[in-house]
Amino acid sequence: MSLLWQARFFTTVNHLRDLPRTKVPEIAFAGRSNAGKSSAINVLCNQKKLAFASKTPGRTQHINYFSIGGAHVGQHRKDAARTEEIRAMLVDLPGYGYAEVPGAAKSHWNELLGTYIQSREQLTALVLIMDARRPFTELDVQMLEWFVPTGKPVHCLLTKADKLGRNDATNALRLARTVLSSYVDELGQPFPFTAQLFSAMKRSGLEEANERILELLGLTDDPSNAGKLSEVPPNDAGS
Repeated sequence: MSLLWQARFFTTVNHLRDLPRTKVPEIAFAGRSNAGKSSAINVLCNQKKLAFASKTPGRTQHINYFSIGGAHVGQHRKDAARTEEIRAMLVDLPGYGYAEVPGAAKSHWNELLGTYIQSREQLTALVLIMDARRPFTELDVQMLEWFVPTGKPVHCLLTKADKLGRNDATNALRLARTVLSSYVDELGQPFPFTAQLFSAMKRSGLEEANERILELLGLTDDPSNAGKLSEVPPNDAGS
């Protein structure tokens, strides 16, 4: 069983002042509203309804926190003794890219997202969710470039890879790695950016993503799980 399967809802944030005061590492998931972000989180955590997918894309404008460790910690958010049991946080950022979002809400959204990913000390890495058929849209690049100055790792999940043939999928992955390698630091060294193909529907790329996310969080998983993650259907816990 992956440590990610322990994920439970912790809190929802709509203002920077309400960000949790926990000190554990956080990894944030960002992506376009139709890129499959909620599906990716749910399948990685082996839960059907952990991350909420709105029927109207672009409407979910909050930052949602899920805790790893700390039994039923969502019911004890203000209990210091309980929150100390938490080992890490998964952070579901608002999806972006829909023109239907009102201007004022979009401005608030951008400020919340931009400030969080650029200045949140506990944030250790970003998982950028992109549709493998349409990677690196203008807004994907904007999100990436907001995050680049932090120097922290990015792992790109190229979702819906099952919609592509083998050659097209290979080319999409090659393109992603080429684009990511073009980002270099002041010394000309590439940033720690990685990419992989992923399909929530087919549960492909699951083991690779699981291992990378746990590595970025500084957690270890049970090595006996190798090769088993794709064999277990998601349950209904955590909704």
